[in-house]
Amino acid sequence: MNTAAHARPHIVIAGDAEQALRRLGDWRKIDAQADVTVHHQPLQGKALVNALKDAHAVVLVRDRTPFDAALLAALPKLRYLVFTGTRNTTLDLAALAARDIPVSHTEWGPSKESTCEMTWSLILAATRQLEQQTALLRRGQWRADQPEPLAGVLHGQTLGLIGLGEIGGRVAKVGQALGMKVITWSPRMTPERAAQHGATAVSLEELLGSAQVVSLHLVPTPATHHLLNAQRLKLMQPGSLLVNTSRSALVDGAALVQALEQGRPGFAALDVFDVEPLPMGDPLRRMPNVLLTPHLGFVTEPVYQRFAAGVTECLEAWLNRQPLIRVMPAAA
Repeated sequence: MNTAAHARPHIVIAGDAEQALRRLGDWRKIDAQADVTVHHQPLQGKALVNALKDAHAVVLVRDRTPFDAALLAALPKLRYLVFTGTRNTTLDLAALAARDIPVSHTEWGPSKESTCEMTWSLILAATRQLEQQTALLRRGQWRADQPEPLAGVLHGQTLGLIGLGEIGGRVAKVGQALGMKVITWSPRMTPERAAQHGATAVSLEELLGSAQVVSLHLVPTPATHHLLNAQRLKLMQPGSLLVNTSRSALVDGAALVQALEQGRPGFAALDVFDVEPLPMGDPLRRMPNVLLTPHLGFVTEPVYQRFAAGVTECLEAWLNRQPLIRVMPAAA
């Protein structure tokens, strides 16, 4: 740790919207050695620079705070960075390495399970029209006034999984337990790998055209950016449901709005967005055939308990000049 001997290090936490890291972690040893500032609201531009400019160490919650070379250049005191989770696509690791700033991460905790459960919460809520029916009940109405068509049933339907990794594999098991046929596609999918999860490998076009429920579970890459564009969205069935608890970059947002207006897909359940928090003027907020949640996939108490423990563990090692924990490779 390269801070002046007479000065207390300054640690800044950015993006802790849940106000959970301080509550769930044991910060006593850190508070005895350093000053800690927490920012809960999203920060951008000059406000972000002002919040971080005096930091010797920065803690980022997930990838809510884009951290590029331009921002780094405005932070001359920075010596250490920690982020929660195991992957952050907004970090300029090359720029950080050029400044010899090590980057550590926490462990995930049960986030795979949490995101799987969130996926099924959205699928079930959308299929059984829970948002619409609850609104009717709160207005003093009953199901006789319910919208058309009536709610669907998942048993016997086809679940199309775009991605069959740790989360997609869990989602597949639940679908099979509900009596659904599971089909899958990903850039490197093989029939053998799909069969290991009780699924059938198909082309992306066949998946979109035949599945009643399509759920996204891919890591975004340049090759998968806007994977679901206007042309591919048109392949979906009129009554189908598109679910995204992965990353918004997998779907062309403007094309999705137009596709929903045209009824292909018939409904979308979304937990991730291009801009978060979702702006008040975003057209998705006004669409009746969309179920929206504020990026809750990994936001659970057990996950944040693991995040808080990991952050404090990393910071204690840094403050005490001990070997750093879970350091990202410079070339990662």
